Amino acid sequence: MRSIHPSEHRVSEIYKLMTGLIVPRPVALVSTVDQDGVPNVAPFSFFSGVGSNPPTVLFCPALRSNDGSRPDDRKDTLRNVEQTREFVVNIVSSAIADASNLAAAEVGPEVDEFQLAGLTPVPSEVVRAPRVAESPAQFECKLLEIVFTGKGSGAGVIVLGEIVCIHVARELEDHFRIDPEKLDAVGRMAGNTWVHTRERFDLIRPK
Repeated sequence: MRSIHPSEHRVSEIYKLMTGLIVPRPVALVSTVDQDGVPNVAPFSFFSGVGSNPPTVLFCPALRSNDGSRPDDRKDTLRNVEQTREFVVNIVSSAIADASNLAAAEVGPEVDEFQLAGLTPVPSEVVRAPRVAESPAQFECKLLEIVFTGKGSGAGVIVLGEIVCIHVARELEDHFRIDPEKLDAVGRMAGNTWVHTRERFDLIRPK
């Protein structure tokens, strides 16, 4: 077995290892607005639930190198969350995987990714950021905390949000249980590879 010490390798090499081994990763299609109300939507695959009391999620918009075309090294999503302290996590199903990937394009903050990806914004109930109409479920979130794990390109940023409203397509939910087949969620592997969640198996947890 090969032992690899991150301090001895390039950030890009360690990123490749992490995204190849931490799989499959669920995809958070995060929608936000800036302080002027301009919408933004982008996918993030470093995403997870944290706890249910209070109901909390996290996603990680890593810092990137700044070529001078942007105000700083923050992604538009992170900057919007810092300004408004709100965001929406839209679950990505197979039906909107292509559109979610289009929303990942590196474009300026003036570009409306909803239009770019062919997605439909709909009003949220609690937060100002719109939801994605095509998503089968959405979490409206209020910011709890932002944690920076480092500085410079590739540095992690952990955005923690408390879920204040959950929207679920009626056909997916029965007494708070979600039908995984109808949800048809997708995930990320390494590089350009995505994965379906259609092949499943059950294991009974030991008592």
